[in-house]
Amino acid sequence: MSLISPDFDASVIVRSAEAEVIGRSPVTIRLLADSGATGGALSTQRVTLATGADGAKPHRHDGSAEMFYMLDGTAQLLSGEQVVTAERGDLVVVPPGLPHAFAAAPGEGADILIVITPGVERFEYFRHLERIAYGKVPPESLLDVQEIYDTYFLTSEAWDEARA
Repeated sequence: MSLISPDFDASVIVRSAEAEVIGRSPVTIRLLADSGATGGALSTQRVTLATGADGAKPHRHDGSAEMFYMLDGTAQLLSGEQVVTAERGDLVVVPPGLPHAFAAAPGEGADILIVITPGVERFEYFRHLERIAYGKVPPESLLDVQEIYDTYFLTSEAWDEARA
């Protein structure tokens, strides 16, 4: 077992009004703290999904676990080949290497706090997603940065069936 020793010596305080916001409805991402700010301990963001909106397609992280805490609403989360419905107050932690995805449940919105640990610099990844959403770069460009952001895209029949 390895132990991550974060390297920072001051509290990280992010005021809501100062957090960078990426996207617009149906998917809004509030960037809270990236790995560099937490000495590698974690990266965290808040994702707000409008009714039935897709969040992240199936993918895995080889070097980090990902925690999803439901602040409000209801979401569907892929964990391996199981699709879990999570509601306000529920917590789902996905270990490294396990395929996962998330979306607002049909007919529901979702507000999710996401923490990746150990941290990976992720903010530029979300900015890249925004550039794709606005047509500034093609979706295939994500394939070129999978290793940089430890995000490897996959297919999942279970997820496709749940989201159909």
